[in-house]
Amino acid sequence: MPLSDHIPVLDDRRFADLVEEARARIPQYTPEWTDTNGGDAGFALVELFAWMSEMLLFRIGRIPELNYLKFLELIGVELAPARPATTILVFPVKPSFAQETVIVPSRFPVASSQPDDDGPILFETDRVLTAIKNQLTAIQSFDGYAYSDLTAANADLDGGFEPFGALANTGSAFMLGFSSTSELPSNAELSLAFWPASERVIPPAPCGGGTVAVSPPGRFAWEFWAGTEWRPLKVLSDETLGFSRSGMVHLKCPPAGQIVAATLGKKTDAKRYWLRARLVYSGYERAPRLRAVRSNAVPAIQAQSVAREVVGGSEGTPSQVFQLGNTSILDGTLELDVDETGTPERWTEVSDFFGSDEDSKHFVLNRTTGEIRFGEGNRGRVPVANLAVPQANIIANFYRHGGGQRGNVAAGGVSTLMRTLPGIDAGAVSNPVAAEGGTDEETLDAAIERAPVVLKSRERAVAAEDFEMLAKQAGPVRRAHTMPLHHPDFEGINVPGVVTVLIVPDTPGPAPLPSEALMQTVCAHLDSRRLLTTELFIIGPAYIGISLDLEVIAATDANAAELTLAVENAVSAYLHPLTGGADGLGWPFGGTLFYGEIYRRALLPDVSRLAGLKIEVEGVAQPDCADVTMPKGTLVRLDELRVSVRSEEELERTA
Repeated sequence: MPLSDHIPVLDDRRFADLVEEARARIPQYTPEWTDTNGGDAGFALVELFAWMSEMLLFRIGRIPELNYLKFLELIGVELAPARPATTILVFPVKPSFAQETVIVPSRFPVASSQPDDDGPILFETDRVLTAIKNQLTAIQSFDGYAYSDLTAANADLDGGFEPFGALANTGSAFMLGFSSTSELPSNAELSLAFWPASERVIPPAPCGGGTVAVSPPGRFAWEFWAGTEWRPLKVLSDETLGFSRSGMVHLKCPPAGQIVAATLGKKTDAKRYWLRARLVYSGYERAPRLRAVRSNAVPAIQAQSVAREVVGGSEGTPSQVFQLGNTSILDGTLELDVDETGTPERWTEVSDFFGSDEDSKHFVLNRTTGEIRFGEGNRGRVPVANLAVPQANIIANFYRHGGGQRGNVAAGGVSTLMRTLPGIDAGAVSNPVAAEGGTDEETLDAAIERAPVVLKSRERAVAAEDFEMLAKQAGPVRRAHTMPLHHPDFEGINVPGVVTVLIVPDTPGPAPLPSEALMQTVCAHLDSRRLLTTELFIIGPAYIGISLDLEVIAATDANAAELTLAVENAVSAYLHPLTGGADGLGWPFGGTLFYGEIYRRALLPDVSRLAGLKIEVEGVAQPDCADVTMPKGTLVRLDELRVSVRSEEELERTA
């Protein structure tokens, strides 16, 4: 969003304070003037001069702010627009449906089941999905010696399983069994979504190499069971990097008549069509673990599409401004047509008109407000009026709008089809994992804080603060912390040329962790801006679990229930990774846990005193009145907070 929308308006006029000050001085300088009411002619002059003085003072007071914002606008600093959340949607097909497949079109709308104050939260599919009727009813692993049934583990999203067994040796296989009520549709595209399981903190993401591809730790050969042998299956695309990160796998179903239903391994309850990923090369340091796999899956984004919206009619005057019907326009989605001669022509969006001439068919879009601005003739062409359609020759052929934190919907929360789709089991459509990545527009204070680093770094990551600021620009990153010379694989050893950036996402919860997608996004953003000799890693925070036991003595007439809640909120807020710390900007990385500071935070107005405070760190009790030093780069996670409120009388009775 352009900073021009935040430049102070200089016509605000208030003068009541100056009038009262003048009235108070009248007895001192002109005691003979006794009528200081508003109807007095002399006092009317006082009000006039007070009004003029107040206006002048107000404008002078805002000159520094005005100049600062104008300077930011000059160097190209704008508010980062809202970002839309993304997720994966699954579209099961009814087993009774007559056809083998259902085509789910691109940009098909699905809404959240629980609307917020602004109404339903809409998501749209990002690509065409060919949903097959055959359901994924069984999965199992083969480690080279024995089969393991993983079907129940796949249904439980909170668990995890090893698709190639505990060793993931070459020759191990991950097998998917599909229902055989009808044959797999010949040559149809099969869309599978995979989510790796994170046992603790997501492994560090190495960033480097520029355009050099990252090699997967293992290579698969996808195959199908043909009755007597396994035959090759064509892979259209694989985003999982050897099951090391979340992503989609697109396979081409076998030709008609080749795949054979059978009972294999431990799944002998029914015949199924079997596909498998066989390890032809295994370079895993640790066997991969998956959280879940789902078929008929497609990526979706929190957005709404609009087509053929009439924006208005050009009058042929310079610097015309038009307004789209929606706000928070997604970057690069607006297709604007201008009909000057009866044949609409596509105009080009630019960030400003500084590089435009009188013939440039350019326009500037304010993505936050939906405002479209055209040139003034010398810089940017003025759209010519069309008498045939005087009110409708500016047309938004297509655009998408959406974004914000409201799009971070919980798992299973996106499940309401906005249009009928024959064959799809509407009651089973959902997002298996939570939507993530949605952020609101950057605040003006955040932009002002970012500006000095932007001016200093020039989009290059050299100093520690450069890495931190650029990491926060890459996505929904609330906090970033640079650790020079720190290599994730060599704790406690300074490694020259290595920089590790620790990121904390802007997500709710007591211990936010970045997703793989966010870490890869930050990697890509910083990789193009780092020095060539810098080895860069992106990691998530390591949390140290603590438990607190507070015995609070309440003041007289204090409400015990309200006081308990107030103490819990005060202490929890102080220790929170995003809102804690002495400055309220988040608990400091590796910050010392001061016994006295926790004590002070619990001393609210209705608290007479604290009778006891005990601290446990990772289950180990700490000495009384002792501070706790946290490891470098760690944050605290409040696992348990026990607050017992008692009165002085109760304490005396139990003494």
